[in-house]
Amino acid sequence: MNTLELIGRDKPLFDADVFQYESNLSSLVMGSRFLVIGGAGSIGQAVTREIFKRNPRVLHVVDISENNMVELVRDIRSTLGYIKGDFRTFAIDCGGREFEALMHATGGYDFVLNLSALKHVRSEKDPFTLMRLIEVNITNTVKTIDLASAYGVSKYFCVSTDKAANPVNMMGASKRIMEMFLMRASERMPLSTARFANVAFSDGSLLYGFNQRFSKRQPISAPNDVRRYFVTPQESGELCLMSCLLGENRDIFFPKLNESLHLTTFSDIAVRYLNELGYQAYECASENEARQRAAELIAQKKWPCYFFSSDTTGEKDSEEFFTDRETLDITRFGSIGVIKNPLEFDLDRLSYFETTLSAIKAKSSWEKTEIIELFKYMIPDFLHKETGKYLDARM
Repeated sequence: MNTLELIGRDKPLFDADVFQYESNLSSLVMGSRFLVIGGAGSIGQAVTREIFKRNPRVLHVVDISENNMVELVRDIRSTLGYIKGDFRTFAIDCGGREFEALMHATGGYDFVLNLSALKHVRSEKDPFTLMRLIEVNITNTVKTIDLASAYGVSKYFCVSTDKAANPVNMMGASKRIMEMFLMRASERMPLSTARFANVAFSDGSLLYGFNQRFSKRQPISAPNDVRRYFVTPQESGELCLMSCLLGENRDIFFPKLNESLHLTTFSDIAVRYLNELGYQAYECASENEARQRAAELIAQKKWPCYFFSSDTTGEKDSEEFFTDRETLDITRFGSIGVIKNPLEFDLDRLSYFETTLSAIKAKSSWEKTEIIELFKYMIPDFLHKETGKYLDARM
């Protein structure tokens, strides 16, 4: 199945830039030691493949998903084979004591790439999952940066999101706050990041759900009014690697908007997806109709679909990679823009966040409202979009 065609494109985004800088990328990778955190996720696997195929001296991968880590190794062995360098995986939590022991045992790395994240907007539906999102997206990032600095890492990369630009949901806001902590850490160690669009068919995404629904012969459900930018898994790996190796301190890389990158709806992708598999999308009037007629319609080579208008919490009306307050360099690369950040952060504000978060977590339980208020303190113009409805209430 051609992922590019499904997301409405006919060519890869970054081929020209990767080709132009390939000698730089390869020489940097071949002589270096890499640690990839969150390497079993979709973006993490893509980044790991980009590093592996350029023959690093050391490539260690950390992730809490033991099963996905096994599949990562099987996939690499089945396609790229082997390298002379030290390639190993560790099924551990980067926020745990085991990760500290790994850093001590290895003596550190040249490059650390942190791809771990809770990425779903739906993760803010309750204060407990929301606190885990903060732990992964902010607290663990700060901890791994501190360890990287202590062990003399040359460069730290952490993935962000387009939803960090003028955020309307807690996931995007958590990544924006993470970027603030990155600015503080940039005094001690060079670092860079990347904001990019939805990764097509990444684990847990709606497009990934299309595969699951098809294999289980279940209806497909998708919003028809939400328009998003998409990149392929390989493009996500290329953008992250280029930001890590070629980005200057505090740079944020993002895909430039041009004729090759355009908005498309989830429902349009669903129609193309089903056509590719030999089925006609049959639009049902309700979830119930889609469920009840599934066997009947599928037997006729028609796939039951329920397309709807989005009304769930945190859905951004349109995507953007930067704000009008950020300084851009759009000339260095053909398809990649760069946000140039000065050394600027509010130490008192960051300290208040850490102190207040610790106080909230020390309680026997907590409320979502107090976490939202803390986020609004950190981001005064944070326009949190709360509708009281969440994606878990949809098919």
